[in-house]
Amino acid sequence: MTLVIAGERSGAGKTTVTIALLAYLVRRGLNVQSFKVGPDYIDPMFHAFVTGRPCRNLDPVLTSESYVKKCFSRHIQDVDYALVEGVMGLFDGVSGKNQESRRQETDFDRDTGINYRKEEGNYDFSFASTAHVAYLLNLPVLFVIDCSRLSGSVAAIAHGFRSFNPDLKFAGLVLNRVASDRHLELLQDALQPLNLPILGVLRRDEAVTIPDRHLGLIPAEELPNLHAAIDKLADLAAVSFDWEQLLPLLAATRNEGGEGSEQLSCRHSLPSVIVTQKDDVVNSLGKQFGVRIAVARDRAFNFYYQDNLDLLEELGAELVFWSPLDDAVFPDNVQGLYFGGGFPEVFAQKLSGNVLIRDAVRSAIFSGMPTYAECGGLMYLCDSIVDFHGNSWPGVGVLETSAAMGKRLTLGYREAVAVRDSSVLTALDEVWGHEFHRSHLTVEPTNPVYHSWRYGKRGEVEAVAEGWGVCQVHASYLHLHWGARPDIPARFLQQCADFNCNGVLGDRT
Repeated sequence: MTLVIAGERSGAGKTTVTIALLAYLVRRGLNVQSFKVGPDYIDPMFHAFVTGRPCRNLDPVLTSESYVKKCFSRHIQDVDYALVEGVMGLFDGVSGKNQESRRQETDFDRDTGINYRKEEGNYDFSFASTAHVAYLLNLPVLFVIDCSRLSGSVAAIAHGFRSFNPDLKFAGLVLNRVASDRHLELLQDALQPLNLPILGVLRRDEAVTIPDRHLGLIPAEELPNLHAAIDKLADLAAVSFDWEQLLPLLAATRNEGGEGSEQLSCRHSLPSVIVTQKDDVVNSLGKQFGVRIAVARDRAFNFYYQDNLDLLEELGAELVFWSPLDDAVFPDNVQGLYFGGGFPEVFAQKLSGNVLIRDAVRSAIFSGMPTYAECGGLMYLCDSIVDFHGNSWPGVGVLETSAAMGKRLTLGYREAVAVRDSSVLTALDEVWGHEFHRSHLTVEPTNPVYHSWRYGKRGEVEAVAEGWGVCQVHASYLHLHWGARPDIPARFLQQCADFNCNGVLGDRT
C-alpha cells in the first residue's frame, strides 16, 4: 500500500503535509521513499532534503503510464514506507487528446478530450492528474482540505471529491489551517455523516510556511534555517496525525517480480551496440561508454530529474558535479556538458563575475564538446541575462541572444518534433516536455532544433520555433524526462564518446 497526498486545489497544503509526514517517519529511523506527481523540480528537493533519498517524478505526459508504474514499483523495493505527493487539485490534469495515438493506453472522446473506460463508459480522470496517477498505481488518497475559510461547507467539498469517481479510493482527510478548538468541532460535526476518517489536523501556523518567489517555493539549498523548520514539522506531525491508522497505510508493499521487475534489472530499450572512443572498440549493451560528463549543480542550476542522471550512470557515464557559480577551474578531462534548469537570473551577477569559468565553457563548446542545456542552462549560454531590475549581465556568449526576465509566466506541457539532428535527437524525433519560465529571448533562433506546440494543439495551431543548436549544443526551454526514452541519453553519450577532449581547457593531465 501507501498513500497519495492530494488537495482540493493548489495551495491547500499538500507539500506541508507531505514534508511533515516524511520528517516524522525519518525521525523514527524509518527508510522512506517519496514521489511527486507532475513535472515539478522544487518540491522533490524538499523531499530529498528530508529523506536523504532522491524523490522520483511520476508524470505520464513526460514519460508514459507504464513507466509511471514501473518507476514506482522499482523504488519501493528497499524501503519501509513510501508516499506520493500530488499536483494541483486532485482532478486537475490535461486533455486526453492525442494520447491514443501516442500511448494506446487510454480511451478518450476525441471531441471533448475527456477520457472514458470502454468497459463501463464512466468518466475517467484528466490525464496526468493526481487522480489519474492514484488510479494507475491503485493507491488510496489522503485528501487535504484548506479549512481556513470553511465550517459546514467542508462536508460538501469532501463528499463531492470522494463521489466524483467511485473508482478512486479515499483513505481519509487532513484538515489544514484549523483556527481553534471550536472551529475543529464545527468541521468534525459537518463531516461526521460522511464516515470518512479524519487522519490529521494541522492548526493555522505561519511559522511553518516555506517562502516562495517567482517560480514557486525557494529551493531547499537556499534556506539556511531549513533544518529547524523540518524539525518543527516533525514535532507537529507527531501530535497532529493519527499514526495508528496512518502507519499501516504508508507501509510500502514490495513487488515480487511483477510490474516493474524489468526496470529493476535496468533493461532498457537501447541500441544493441554502442561505441566508445576510449577503447576504440564496439561494446555490447551494458558496458561503459567511458566518458566523463560535467553536470552543473549548484544554487543556480539544480533542476534535474534524478532518473535522467541515473540513466547516464547506468549507461556507463561518470558524472562530475561542479559549480559554474563557485568553482575556479573547469572540470578535468570531460567530454560533455549538462546544464539543467534553475535560477541563473537570481545569481546572474555572480555567474557573470566568474569570468574564468565562462571563458572555459565557451572554449569547450566552440571546440565541439557536446552540450545539453535546459531552460536556465540555455539562459546561461546566451550573450547576456537581463534580470528583474533591468540589469544586463554577460553570459557565456555561445547563443547570439539575450534572456530577459519579465512578468509573463510561460507554463505548460509541450509536444515537439526535432527539425534537425542535435547532440541528443535526430531529425523527426518526437518528444513531450514541459516549460516553466519567466524569461524570454530577445532574438529567436533562425535554425531551431524543434517545432513545438502546446500540448494537445498539434495540428490545430502554428508551430513555434524552439531551441538553439550551435556547434554540438542542444539548448532549449523544454525540460525533458528521459525515463521512457533512454535512447536520448544514449545518443548524447555516443556524441560525447566521439569527442576528443585532448587540448580542451580543463584537460591538465
